[in-house]
Amino acid sequence: MIYLQIVVCAAAALLIINMLLLAPGNLPKNTEGLWRALYAHRGLHTQDKKTPENSLAAFEAAVKAGYGIELDVCLSADGKVVVFHDDDLKRICGVEKKVEDCTFEELLSCRLLGTDERIPLFSEVLMLVGGRQPMIVELKTTRRYRELCKKTADLLEAYKGMYCVESFDPRIVHWFRKFRPLTVRGQLSAGRESYKGKPFYQAFLLSGLFTNIAARPHFAAYKHEDAKPLKLGLYRMLGGKLVGWTVRDTDNAERLMKYFDTIIFEFFEPKRMM
Repeated sequence: MIYLQIVVCAAAALLIINMLLLAPGNLPKNTEGLWRALYAHRGLHTQDKKTPENSLAAFEAAVKAGYGIELDVCLSADGKVVVFHDDDLKRICGVEKKVEDCTFEELLSCRLLGTDERIPLFSEVLMLVGGRQPMIVELKTTRRYRELCKKTADLLEAYKGMYCVESFDPRIVHWFRKFRPLTVRGQLSAGRESYKGKPFYQAFLLSGLFTNIAARPHFAAYKHEDAKPLKLGLYRMLGGKLVGWTVRDTDNAERLMKYFDTIIFEFFEPKRMM
């Protein structure tokens, strides 16, 4: 009998610890529109690359199709907030340079995937979208993350549309908790196997959302293939929202849209479940 009591007490203690670690921030009011939208990953870009990712053309296509937009922001060498995913320019522009080592003027000479599209400023994207659809803004990890956070937040504060921010870097999510607490913030994450190459403790903390204790994200954006029902279910039970990434037409989008509050999709046009 004593052993059963010990097991029950240990299980209860473990549950309480998990609840304390995972607890989300209090979601600001009037954010329902964020969860009603479906989000085009890096805009509504095409698999044939004629409409490249993170381009003004891809964002305009998403808006016209009635989708929200997910995009990535980082800093140029001269401190401009630009919309680009990779750390370097090789994959998208065929240039052997890092984005953070190029001024915006240098980036202007680059073209996206051989098209006429160029790397846009975040301010240009905000002007283009103009509040017509909600946005998920991913801030990329950088040594200058405080500068990126501050400049991105300032641009968003002057924007009239609906948006939220997210990052794989819990320091960025924590920055928004501390300095912009009313901005809806999310922690990007994935299963432990997706963190190969990182120290075990980092993979454990990041995949398990245990960095929530400092960042207190309002939502968790999780790689849908790695979604752990118990862990994420507990997070949702505590009031957090769930976003699944990146969904394609080969996935069971209907099932995923029932499990997650919304999804980030790519290379097809899903229909919102009622």
